[in-house]
Amino acid sequence: MSVNVLYQTAARATGGRDGRAATLDGTFEVSLTTPKELGGPGGDGANPEKLFAAGYAACFLGAMKFVASQGGPKVPNDATVTATVGIGPRQEGGFGLTIALAVGLPGIPRSEAEALVAKAHQVCPYSNATRNNIDVKLTVE
Repeated sequence: MSVNVLYQTAARATGGRDGRAATLDGTFEVSLTTPKELGGPGGDGANPEKLFAAGYAACFLGAMKFVASQGGPKVPNDATVTATVGIGPRQEGGFGLTIALAVGLPGIPRSEAEALVAKAHQVCPYSNATRNNIDVKLTVE
C-alpha cells in the first residue's frame, strides 16, 4: 500500500504507561497513568487507550464530513462520535483491543445516517488502520 503523505507529526513518550507523552512541536503534552484494571495506580493521568479513543472519534467525525462533502447528507454541527476502546489479553497471547463507535447524527434519517457511517468507515484512516485486525462495532444512535 502506498500513501501520498500530506501531513505528518511526531510524539515522544517517556516512562511507558506511567510517564509522559508530548508532540515534538510542543502543542500537546499529557501525563500517563496505568489504569487500576491493568495493575497500575489509576488516577488522573491519561493512557494510550484514552488517546486512541479521542483520536479515532475525532478522525471518524472528520471522515463523515469528508463523505458529506462528496455528496452525502450534511453532517450537523451537533454530530458526535463516541469511541469506546477496550484492552485485554488475547487467547493467542499478548494483548488486544476492542473498539465501538457510537455515532449521533441528529436530524438525519436513520437509513441516511447508517449509509454515511458505512462510507466514512471506508475512508477514515483509523478504520483503515484497524481493518482486518480489530473488530470495530459501528452504531448509529
